[in-house]
Amino acid sequence: MTRHERIKSLLRAATVDLQAIAAEFEAASPHERVEITEALDGKEQEKLWHAADGRPVSIGEMVPKDLGPLRPVIFHGKNSLPAFTHFQKRFCRPAAGTDRDELWGYNYQPTKWLAPLTGPGYFVAYDSTGLGSVAVDYTRIPAGRPAEWPEIHDNSYRLSRFIYNGTIDYLRRVSEHLLIGRATRAGKEMPNWFLLCREDPA
Repeated sequence: MTRHERIKSLLRAATVDLQAIAAEFEAASPHERVEITEALDGKEQEKLWHAADGRPVSIGEMVPKDLGPLRPVIFHGKNSLPAFTHFQKRFCRPAAGTDRDELWGYNYQPTKWLAPLTGPGYFVAYDSTGLGSVAVDYTRIPAGRPAEWPEIHDNSYRLSRFIYNGTIDYLRRVSEHLLIGRATRAGKEMPNWFLLCREDPA
């Protein structure tokens, strides 16, 4: 049985053993972690969300302060939507002189023709005591960006208004490299979940 199959088997159990799933995931190679992330479906993501209740993560663990300002960290994503389920969230520490402890970021869409229509989906992330321990807040827009990131627009831009506008995502920890998220809009939980697999900075 492959590591991917063992994780699938653990997720089929009546009670999810999150420690066992985390151990299997962390034992995988970086490439294999992304493959596992992209293979887990919406029902499995929902089970992980509930299993991860009370398992906190912080923005300092996602993007360490000592990485320096405007240095991107990539998280490979898989959501529970019926189409265009693969994406990336890219985070960075804010520009030097920013007095708030937060991360800046946007959603990278690998489907090239779709990206100009739906994106870039900019957000500000910060530690939270809400539904999860980190909030990814699309109602706030970064004050800057790394030079290679796309132009900043607020989330009323083009089709972004139907995807990101008014949305706040919350994150919980599965393992060191894997987070599980859930979307909310106008304070209401949505039946939309997603996984984020962190790529170690070079």
